[in-house]
Parts: sequence; structure tokens; C-alpha cells
Amino acid sequence: MNGLSKALELTDVSEDPKIPDDVWAQFARDTERDIRDSAPKEPSARAREVTERLRRQEARGELPEGWRTGPAWQQKKSRRGLWSVLAVAVAAGVAVVAVKPSLVPGDPFGARITSSGAASSPLPQETAAPTAAPSAEPSQVPTLDDPFAGSPAKRWADGAAGIAVPKAKPVGGRSEAKVQQALELTKKLLVESNLDPATLRGERPRVALDVLDPQQKDVRGLLETGLRKPDEKHDPLWMFSRFDPGEVRPVGEVVKTRGRMTFKAGDHASVAVHADYTFVYPVVQTNGSTEVTRTIIRRILDVEISDPAKYRVTPGKLNVVNWDQDINNSACEVYDGYLHPSFSSAEPTGPDPTGPTSDPYDRSKPLDVNRDKSCGTVSRV
Repeated sequence: MNGLSKALELTDVSEDPKIPDDVWAQFARDTERDIRDSAPKEPSARAREVTERLRRQEARGELPEGWRTGPAWQQKKSRRGLWSVLAVAVAAGVAVVAVKPSLVPGDPFGARITSSGAASSPLPQETAAPTAAPSAEPSQVPTLDDPFAGSPAKRWADGAAGIAVPKAKPVGGRSEAKVQQALELTKKLLVESNLDPATLRGERPRVALDVLDPQQKDVRGLLETGLRKPDEKHDPLWMFSRFDPGEVRPVGEVVKTRGRMTFKAGDHASVAVHADYTFVYPVVQTNGSTEVTRTIIRRILDVEISDPAKYRVTPGKLNVVNWDQDINNSACEVYDGYLHPSFSSAEPTGPDPTGPTSDPYDRSKPLDVNRDKSCGTVSRV
């Protein structure tokens, strides 16, 4: 290593007395012109339109093999040839940059690597409401091999890993152990209601129901009725994520999850837990189509575990105080107990959307109970 370092301690080429001043000046002018001529230019609207059309055709497999070997790629190769001619004259400068890229203003190589790494790295756990919606992703069509392509959820955690339980501590006269129990039961309810494969297939969510206090008959009764005979006033989708197995199937085994959980002392000698999570489900039709779409659901859940010495409750069971949900890319006003994702290649289910357009990935705002809940559209899936 020491010998290599010493070999790279070269003087600036312009100071080498073996190169005449007029030759060096001509070389500098030629280099500046070549760099200017080869700089990338903003493509025209027509060029962008053609590029987008070719991208879609390639995604559908409609382009012949080898279509990328046309003039544009040949032109790129010829530019490499131009730079190879100049390489001999600037070898010393390149060698120095290779050893220490920071000598170039802004350290472009390091910045590019950092940016690329950030784009593909998982997001840290959410600990507070974000200040804005996720930025727009590059336009990509989801596929069977990459069902989260073009979605901000690609950087979210997988399944239950996205439901982080905060560190427990005593609150409201309830011990740390009781707080820990409330947090773990809340996570169990979320997992069994929104991530369990049997629940997603439309089977009875037995474990999730067992977490709920049987003495809270209004909640248990509503959900039991909804699972048995769903209608507008008894909809199991208020708590459970369920797809019709005869209509769609999941793509892969991953559901992307993002959100947070908090706790405090409740009003009924209880531990009160608040959960706010978004789940992203990639699915495909069972008719043989390979078109992938995604249903996005944000769920708000408030539960409590009260002191059984003071209230008529079942020890170790959750009482539901409040729930709310924002279901996106699923048919509206269809009350059969299943989610019905929309596919561009299929006839729509349910009425046409009439409500506002929203971004299903925006977690920066709370779900307003007075919001317009009419059937709307989504800005992206």
C-alpha cells in the first residue's frame, strides 16, 4: 500500500515542463468543448412520451428481444470511446481522484452512493406522526416478482415487524407488567386481524376474537354477526382485513406495515393503548391474470385493560373503546364482508367514485371522524 500511495503523488499535468504551453491550452479548450457537447440534455415531451410507452410495453413483454441495442446505446458506447482517448492525458488527475474523491467539489461519487443506498434502505420505526406524505416514487408497474414496485411501502417493514411495542412503564396505578400485557395483546389483535394468512383468506379470525373481552357484547356481537351475515351495519371489515379467495389471492407472503403505538392511563382504572397503522396488500386475480394491484388500509384502534377489581371485565382481555379505518382501492358500498380491489383489466365493482381524491400513504394527518366518507379515489396505489 505504501508503494502505491507514493506512486500516485504526481504533479499537476499542466505544470509538467515536457508539455508545451500551446499544446496544453489547445487540449484544455478541446476538453471543455467535448464535455459541453456530451452533457445530458433535458428530453423533449415527445421523447418522454416515447420512453414511457416503451417502458410500459417492456413491462407487458410486448417488445422484441434486443430492442435496447439501437442507436441510443451505440451513442453511449461512442462517448466512452471519446473519453478513452482523453484518458491518457488526464491519467494523473484521475489517479488522484480515485484515491480521494473528495478532491472533486461536492464529492459526487460519495453523494451518489449515499443517495442510492438511502433510496433502498428500510425506514426506521415511526415514533411520531410524519410531517408530510411520502415523496413520489419513480413510476413503476408492480409485478409478481416485485409487488411493491413504485410504492413508498417498499421501504416499510414486513408484516408484524412493523408493529413495534413501546417500552412499558407503570401508569395510572397499573404496574409495568400490566402495561406490557396491554401492549402485547394490542399487537396480537392487530396481527391476527390484519396479517394472519387465514384471516386474509376470509376464514374466521378465531384468535383475534379471543383477544377481545366477551363481556363487551356490543363489540363482539357486532363482529360475530358481521362474520356470519355481513351487511352495511355489521361489516367485519371494520376490524378485519379479508379478501374473497375465489376472486383474488395475495402476491407473495409479505404485507407491508407502518405505524406506531402509544399508551397512557385510561379513564377506567385502565391502561389505554392507541394504535395507528397502515397495511399494504399486493394481490392478483385468480383468473390467471398477472396484473398486480394493491389495497391500502389505515386503521386506528383504541383499547383498554381495566382493573377487574373495579369494573366488570374479563382479566387479560381487551375492551375496544374506538376504531376507525380508511380503506383504499377497494369497492365502495359492497357489504359482503370482503375487500374487492380494483384492477385496470377488470370491470369495476360497486358504484363510481364521487368523493375526494386522497393519498393512501399519507400518515401525516389524523383520520378526522367528520371527514367525507363517501366513495372517493386515490392518487396512487
